[in-house]
Amino acid sequence: MPKSLFKDICEERLFSELFTKHSKNLHDFIYFKYGSQVNPKDQVQEAFMKLWDNCGNVTVDKAKSFLFTVANNLTLNQIKHDKVKLKYKLSEKKDRTNESPEFILEEKEYLLKYQNALSNLTEAQRVAFLMNRVEGKKHKEIAELLGISRKAVEKRIYTALEKLRTEIEGI
Repeated sequence: MPKSLFKDICEERLFSELFTKHSKNLHDFIYFKYGSQVNPKDQVQEAFMKLWDNCGNVTVDKAKSFLFTVANNLTLNQIKHDKVKLKYKLSEKKDRTNESPEFILEEKEYLLKYQNALSNLTEAQRVAFLMNRVEGKKHKEIAELLGISRKAVEKRIYTALEKLRTEIEGI
């Protein structure tokens, strides 16, 4: 097997020659196989960019095969991506909900009451309560994180719940 004159194709002159030699054939291959909707010029450009990124790993005799394989894979990925976009575009978007306007208004009012009630808690109560109810941490974990006893955590959460119940009706 004859040894290649160049070990890699990172030389600009050699890379330019490869582009001149293979770009039209690569473009035609993509165009005839997949059509113009995938924009063969972009796929050729991307394939040569990948070749440049891997120029130290690809020999001259493997460059053509590398280019055609990469261009084909890029095109298949583009087609797959376009199908996903089309499927999303065709899917029905929900412009309406089954909830009544009264329910939505009550939900907003309740959320506002809840936020106000949380802001009225002491910082220690609020931190312990949110770590337990929002983050889902156990009393033991909270105690270790805050550097307090487990009983102190339980008391903070209990008093926070009591304050929230008195400030918000319906809890």
